[in-house]
Amino acid sequence: MKKSIACGLFCASLLLPLTGLANEYSGAITKLADTDIKSWISSPEIINAVKAQNQKNSGLTAADINKMDKEWTAEVTQKEKPLIDKVLNNPLSEFLRKKLDDSNGLYTEIFVMDDKGLNVGQSNITSDYWQGDEAKWQQTYAKGPGSINIGEVDEDESTQTYQSQLSLPVVDPDTGKAIGAITIGINVNAL
Repeated sequence: MKKSIACGLFCASLLLPLTGLANEYSGAITKLADTDIKSWISSPEIINAVKAQNQKNSGLTAADINKMDKEWTAEVTQKEKPLIDKVLNNPLSEFLRKKLDDSNGLYTEIFVMDDKGLNVGQSNITSDYWQGDEAKWQQTYAKGPGSINIGEVDEDESTQTYQSQLSLPVVDPDTGKAIGAITIGINVNAL
């Protein structure tokens, strides 16, 4: 019993620095959102793509979304990726990759979601197609304009960086209403 308590306290002390990182960087991430990111997430490239997908997918059922999400996750490990390629090779994804490239390593990933939480465009392949069951969509699109969600800091094994995901609603400038959401991976070491 003493051994497990000691290990528990020791293990907890090792994790303590990582768990506090999101709070440590949230001010800088919020400032980045206000001074840089919000200026380009209302671009015509993003707004028009989200509106078009919202209209196209307006009749989707929960079963349709579940089927598409399963198809996407299966494609991640396959050679042929028709659904992923359709999203990854669209004009919005090209726009997002340019934003990522122009960030000089500050952004690690960028993806945009529609009003159902489905990917519209992305800089890199995401592990799933439907984000509607995750905080990045629920705490932004579902809460509307002005909302923000800053995730915990995690190590991104592929880039060997520490990142936090910043999520914001995509707001139609004509109506002032949320029409989707965007998530940007922020390299906290580059802040």
